[in-house]
Amino acid sequence: MPELPEVETVCRGLSAHITGRTIVRATARRRDLRVPLPHDFERSLADRKITAVTRRAKYILIHLDDGKIFIVHLGMSGSLILHDAPLPNFRKHDHVIIEFSPYKLMVFHDPRRFGLIALAAGKDIEGNKLFVQLGKEPLDPETTAERLYDILQHSRAPVKSVIMDQRKIVGVGNIYACEALFRARIHPARPANKITKKETARLMNGIKTVLEEAIRSGGSTLRDYVRSSGDAGYFQHHFSVYGRAKTPCTLCRTPLSTTRQNGRSTFFCQTCQK
Repeated sequence: MPELPEVETVCRGLSAHITGRTIVRATARRRDLRVPLPHDFERSLADRKITAVTRRAKYILIHLDDGKIFIVHLGMSGSLILHDAPLPNFRKHDHVIIEFSPYKLMVFHDPRRFGLIALAAGKDIEGNKLFVQLGKEPLDPETTAERLYDILQHSRAPVKSVIMDQRKIVGVGNIYACEALFRARIHPARPANKITKKETARLMNGIKTVLEEAIRSGGSTLRDYVRSSGDAGYFQHHFSVYGRAKTPCTLCRTPLSTTRQNGRSTFFCQTCQK
């Protein structure tokens, strides 16, 4: 599943190319996505101008000039690809087609149909059912080490589980949780409320740094993720621990370990992370 850096990369790519454009036509080639498309989807988008493209958690928010927001979640395998010329043929899983003026084509492709497309009123987007339970944005300047420490102190769950809990802090998926904990030298199974203030500062810095580095690299290509241009991301070439079980730690050369937490693989160094 695309994580925060992948979604942020898509948002930035879309923003550069569709902000200021007008939607000429929206076409739903298949309506039964994870949530069925609104019955008035095509009519609601026709002739609307794009005023901005932003992100909340792993949702892409395409702001329209009538105050509504066109919401996209890529699910497990979805992508939004931009094209500068008409396509001779659409692929089997090209479910939604958006045509812009000046000419540009945006195609929502989702083989597994776990993605989501919705329309919502922008004036109370945080009160929308999709967003109301979401936690803090990790890259927001207001998400400080002090705030993270307060979150950790209220849970005895493993620290990795807490920082991946979207109700606490959004967008820190499995890959970046492993990488941030390694940078902070914190064992992923440590109880969250046992993490000290000093360790929390390292962890907050690790989360922000690894996410920012991944965004600059265009995200991580795992399974089906591609950027809005159709190109792959490259941060996977910089993983310190993720997917590297039994290979030497980059710091101490101890073979890296792996375990299962909440059904997900966790990668760590049993020497460096305490």
